[in-house]
Formats: sequence, C-alpha cells, structure tokens
Amino acid sequence: MAIDPGLRRLALRTLLAAFPGTTAPEWAVRLLDDGLAGHTLFGGNVADPQQVAALTAELRRARPDVLVAIDEEGGDVTRLAHLTGSPYPGNAALGRVDDVDLTRSVYAAIGADLAATGINLDLAPTVDVNTADDNPIIGTRSFGADPARVARHAAAAIDGLQGVGVAACAKHFPGHGATVADSHLELPTVDAPLSVLRRRDLPPFAAVVAAGAQAVMTAHIRVPELTGDDPATFSSAAITGLLRHEYGFRGVVVTDALEMRGAAETAGGIGNAAVRALAAGADLLCIGAEVDHALVEAIAAEIVAGASDGRLALARLEEAAAHTAALAAWTRPTDPRTPLDATLGYAAARRAVQVEGSLAGLAGPLVVQLESGHSIAEGRVPWGLQPHLNGTEQVTIVAAEASPEALATRAGSRPIVVVGRHTHRAPAARDLIERLAAAHTVAVVEMGWPSTWRPAGVRAFVTTYGASHANGRAAAETLGLAVD
Repeated sequence: MAIDPGLRRLALRTLLAAFPGTTAPEWAVRLLDDGLAGHTLFGGNVADPQQVAALTAELRRARPDVLVAIDEEGGDVTRLAHLTGSPYPGNAALGRVDDVDLTRSVYAAIGADLAATGINLDLAPTVDVNTADDNPIIGTRSFGADPARVARHAAAAIDGLQGVGVAACAKHFPGHGATVADSHLELPTVDAPLSVLRRRDLPPFAAVVAAGAQAVMTAHIRVPELTGDDPATFSSAAITGLLRHEYGFRGVVVTDALEMRGAAETAGGIGNAAVRALAAGADLLCIGAEVDHALVEAIAAEIVAGASDGRLALARLEEAAAHTAALAAWTRPTDPRTPLDATLGYAAARRAVQVEGSLAGLAGPLVVQLESGHSIAEGRVPWGLQPHLNGTEQVTIVAAEASPEALATRAGSRPIVVVGRHTHRAPAARDLIERLAAAHTVAVVEMGWPSTWRPAGVRAFVTTYGASHANGRAAAETLGLAVD
C-alpha cells in the first residue's frame, strides 16, 4: 500500500535519526531532503572536531535547517571527547562548587565547542534531582540532591548553551533522579505522590521553562499518580497537562530514545511507541543509536498509519512538525571562533575536589585503579588518573579478583592510592580497601556519585564528583601526582 507523500514528509519532520560512521551514508542525506528533522551524533560519528564540522556541513547542504543533535553534557557523558574524556567537569562537580556563573561559563564553552562543529541541539543539561545514591543512570550527571540547587544551576546551564546559539534540551521530565533502575533496560517506577514530585523533582523543570529552554526531554519512567501504567513519554497528563498547560512550556518536547526498553517494550515496538508519544504531546522523537534506513521508513509508515486510523490526530502531527521547524529556525549557526579559555574546565574541576582526612605521607604512591562498569548513557570513555601521572606507577585491577596482600607487597614501603567509581556499591571493593588500610597507608579517590560510606582506617578520602578528563587531572594535582 502506497504511503501518502505529504503525510510521510510530516512524519519525517518529527524524527531524529542516526547513522553509523564518520561520514553520512547516502540514505541519511536523502532522508533530510525528504523532510527528516535531523540526526543525532554519537561517539562512533566522531573522530575529531574538523571531521565533525565536515560531516555537519554535508548534512546542512542537504537541508539548511537540519537539526544536528548530540549528548554533550560534560563530565561522564561526552561524545565529542569520547576518545579522551571531557575537558569539562559534569553537573555533580558544578553543583558541588555551587557557583552559577561558573556553570553558565562551562556550558557556554561546551556550546561554543558544539557551534564550531556545526551542532545546534545539545541533549543537555540533565536536570534530574539525584535523590537515590544508587541511581544507575543519573548519578554524577545531576547537579545534586537539593531541588533548589539543581534548579538554579539548570537555569544557568540553559543560559550558557543558548547564549551561543545552541538549543538546550533539559532532561528527563518529570525527573529520573529517584529511580534505582535504568530505563534503557526496563521501565522504572517512581511510586511517589504528585505532591512529592512538585517539591522534589519538578522545580528544575519549572526553572528551565522560565529560563527559556528550547526543548525538554521526556523520561521513560512511570509515575502511577501522574502517568498511570505508562511511561511519561506516552502520558498526555504529563506532557500536555503538566509540562505545557501548568508550567507553560512552549518549546519542543523531545523523547528519550525510543529504542530503549522503557519505551519500545512498553508500546510493543518502536513504531507504535512513536505514535503514542506524538499522541501524548511529544514533538521530536529520538529513535536511538542503532538506526538504519529501513527502521526510519518503518517508523514513518507507522506514524502515517496512526494518522489514518485514528490513533494520532492529524492536527497533532502537524503541530509537532511545526514545533520542530520552529526549533530549527531558532538555532543560529555560529561561525567557528577562537575557543574559550582551554583551562576553564580544569580550573572548575579543581574547585570541586573535596578532601577528607590528611594528604600528608602520600608521596610516591602505588596507584590502584578499580575496574568499573559504565552506563549505556556514558559509554566506554577513558577515566582515572593515568593520563595525568608524573611517572607514578598505576595498576588496574578487578576488586573481586585482587589480593590485598599481593598489592601491599607490590607497594612495599609506598602508600597506596585506590581510585574508583561508585565504590560504595561494590562489596568486594569496600572489603579490599578496608583490608589494605588495616595494614598500610591508604587514600581513596572516589570519582563517582558520592555516598556516605567512608572506609575505616584510610588516611584520606578524596571526592572528585565525576570522572571526566578534567576531574582526573584535578585529582592528580590534589595528590601532587600530576605531570607539570
């Protein structure tokens, strides 16, 4: 059955696709000419800034008003710097410093980097209030656990990004910070009254709306009192009722990736998820990272079918397409210019470091880095002190397979500095550190979300509030181990 070309074009106007590789395949370019709103870039699309600039120029030749999106949060979630780690600290470190002018400056620098490479939509900042220490997906991506602090830094981040012509997309509405499940893998539930959400999770979203955020991203989380059995992405009560009518948001509602299980499995497939999200009030649909031509066409066909069989009102589809066009028109490409102070992010990371205990007696240590997993949002990005060390020996171990006696023998008379992320979550890591500290001079560098756990017997506990390249440099400098 032939698809109405006008409806297909409208459907494509609501989609953010993606493609593999550092150059755009023919189909990805052709879809832009057919009406596709744009593409999201991931680490696999990035080799260096010059290559990204050439890639975005290629896309823009096909569609001058193309939306080129990226997840560039600074800190632990970076795409431009996925090969080395971000030169900027993330939100947890900025929240720790609690200087809104610094947050604004860091996000302006991130925005300038994006603008120089032709990217005009940043799927950031994360404005979730991280109230769950064991949250597997937010953590250091959050400005903190205090709603007021998160709100003021969220507004500053919007100002910084949008001040250089890059549209900001605040995420993940109505708040992913109280979950201990990852919506990439399942549908998390935040079983809290709406009154709690208004007090705990929603203030940052009110702040970004007031700050003029061009976009807000929905979360694939279920809040029974608000969304019923559905995720917020499929909830008209959340998107249309709360975000648009109550908070007065007039920008673009963007979905988190529809390939995520919290959306696709709930809806019975990505195509139906797209129809349900649009019907609920979403405008721009992130398909995800694993995208090919056939998938985009299948989703567009399902949207067209939905507009024909009553699942999706044609007026709603037209409204969504108009919203995405307005967003593209708002973005204003900035000519590449001299970057802001290259030391900005490193200086900011140093300000965030927290030292408990004493750093005396830690010269010339053996550095022991604990192997750590990564979330899907983070991906595999280098982290730790190694790139910054001034010749200090480092070993990388799996805590559950390591012998404290063997490590102590290797260290000899040297102190030991243990570097980890989210160390409190791993019983084997906690046990290893405390056994080492019982007979040796030990310091701990925590580069994940801080917890209340402090191991018995350690000389010092250093918290960086993130694991970016800048955070690693700051930790090495704090310990006196950084190369000049």
